[in-house]
Amino acid sequence: MLIGELAEATGTTPRALRHYEQAGLISSERAPNGYRVYGEPAAVRVRNIRALLDAGLTLDDVHVFLPCLDGDVAAGPPSPKGLAVARERLAVLEARIAAQTEARDRLRTALGRSGQIVEASITKR
Repeated sequence: MLIGELAEATGTTPRALRHYEQAGLISSERAPNGYRVYGEPAAVRVRNIRALLDAGLTLDDVHVFLPCLDGDVAAGPPSPKGLAVARERLAVLEARIAAQTEARDRLRTALGRSGQIVEASITKR
């Protein structure tokens, strides 16, 4: 399948697919006209990459999971290396959340001292 077809089948963009290919996570063949051509298994691989990225991992983190990207990543037994990457990423995310929470609380306190009313819930813009 062509890059646009793979992008549509996996809910991603051709640009993201080229990025995954450049990162060594997927591969393609070249048609005589120079177009990238992907095999059917690429769709499973891309969906797994997307799932790992959506879970908070980075492209570098995803490299640890290369051996299992062509199957059901969640169904297989976790590898010690995969678990270590997941724990490290979780620690990074928790630290970022804590820092953002502290910044929010400082800002809320500053607004409160200035007499401004601060809503308890955050609304989307």
